[in-house]
Amino acid sequence: MITTINPTDGQEIASYEVYDENKVDKALKQAMKTFEEWRRQPFSKRSTVLKNIAKELRKEKEKLATIATLEMGKPIQQSRDEVEKCAKALEFYAKEGAKFLANEMVETDARKSYVTFQPLGVVLAIMPWNFPYWQVFRAMAPTVMAGNVMVLKHASNVCASALAIERVILSAGAPKGLLQTLILPSSRIEKLIDDPAIAAVTLTGSTAAGSKVAEAAGRNLKKQVLELGGSDAYVILEDADMDVAVEIAVRGRLVNSGQSCVSAKRFIVVRSIRKEFEQRYTEQMKLATYGNPMDEKSRIGPLARTDLRDQLHEQVLKSKEKGAKILCGGFIPGGPGAYYPPTVLTNVKKGMPAYEEELFGPVAAVIEAKDEKDALRIANDSIYGLGGGIISSNRARAEKLAVEELDAGSCFVNDFVHSDPRLPFGGVKHSGYGREIGAFGIREFVNIKTVYIK
Repeated sequence: MITTINPTDGQEIASYEVYDENKVDKALKQAMKTFEEWRRQPFSKRSTVLKNIAKELRKEKEKLATIATLEMGKPIQQSRDEVEKCAKALEFYAKEGAKFLANEMVETDARKSYVTFQPLGVVLAIMPWNFPYWQVFRAMAPTVMAGNVMVLKHASNVCASALAIERVILSAGAPKGLLQTLILPSSRIEKLIDDPAIAAVTLTGSTAAGSKVAEAAGRNLKKQVLELGGSDAYVILEDADMDVAVEIAVRGRLVNSGQSCVSAKRFIVVRSIRKEFEQRYTEQMKLATYGNPMDEKSRIGPLARTDLRDQLHEQVLKSKEKGAKILCGGFIPGGPGAYYPPTVLTNVKKGMPAYEEELFGPVAAVIEAKDEKDALRIANDSIYGLGGGIISSNRARAEKLAVEELDAGSCFVNDFVHSDPRLPFGGVKHSGYGREIGAFGIREFVNIKTVYIK
C-alpha cells in the first residue's frame, strides 16, 4: 500500500493499492493497442482531443486544485494557476502541433525527398510531486499530439493527483489508454523501463534519479528526456534597478514555496550593491506569510514532506557551521506540518551546502562577487545548468551576457525563470538533457525519418 500524508497537518489522506504485475501488463497492452489506433489519427482529430481535455481541466479546476494542495501543500491559488497553465499548453499544441511536425521538403538528386516526423510508441513519464499537473501535461501535450501515448508513474505522495489526470482525460472523450496512471513504488521503475512495450522515457526529478533512469534506458537503447535538479544563479549587476531586483528575487525564490527545480536559489551580487540588496531583500522575505495553503492569504505553504523540510534545515545548519550567516528564518516552527519560514543566508562560500547543493525550499543564498566577471564565474561554478538570470538596467549588456556567458538551458533578463509552452525548456550539465515544450519539445519522441524517391 502507498499512503499519502497531508503536509499541512501530518494526517493521512488516503491509501492506495500498488498495481500488481498483471495490472501493469494489462495497462501496457492497452497502451500499445491505443497507440496503433492513435498514430493513424489525423492532426485535426488529435487537436480536437487536446482542446477537449483543456476544457475538462477548466471545468474541474477547483476540484483538481484542492487535490494538489491537500497532497503536496501548494498555496491554493497557485494550484488553480497550475491547472490553467496545463490547459493553455494543450491548446498551444492543438493549434501549433501540425505545423511543428509538417514534412520538410529537401532538394536532392531524387525526384522527391523529405523529412517526416513519425511517433515512437508508448512513452513512460516519471514525474515529481512539486507541480503534479504541469509536469505531466508539459510532457503529455506534445508527446500525444505527435501521435504517441503515455503511461504515467507519478510521485507516490500525489496519487490522487495522478489518478485525477487519467480521469479528466477520459472524461474529455479521449481514447482509453491515451494516458494511464500506474500506482507503483520507485523500486519498480527499472523493470518497467525494461519492458519491450516502453519505447521511450521522460523524467523530471532529481539528478540522482535521472542518473538511474538514464542507466536503465541506455541499457535498453531507449530515448530519454531528463529534466533534473537546478541551483539557478541570478547575477545582480551594479546598474540593476534595486526595486526590480528585490521583487524578482522574492518572487523567484518563493514560487511554489521554493520547491521548483528552476527557482531562483543563488543571488550573486556585485560588491558595490551587495549590502543594499541584502538588507532590502531580507526585509521583504520577512514579510512573506506562511500558513495553511487552503487560506487564500498564505503566500507559502508547507514543504511537501517533513523529511524534505528536515533535509533543507540540515543544509542551512551545515552552511552556518561553515561560516554562513542567517539573516532571517532558519528554524523549524513548532506545531504540526512541514513548514519552513523564508530564509536568507549571506556570507555563502564555496564548500557550503548553500553554495554547492540545490536548496529545495524557501532558502536563498546571497553570494558576493568582486565584479561582473567574477559574478559570472561564480554563477557557472556549479554542477547544475537549468536556468539563470541577469538583472541589469542595460538590457543589451545583460542580453549579451545571457547568450554568451551564462551556462544554462534558460537565461532570463530582468525576470525570474519560468517555463512557457511556447519556448523549449531543459538544462545542461547535471540538470539533464533534451527539451520539453516549444517546437523542439514535440520532436523529442518522434522518428525523424528520411524519405527518398528516385
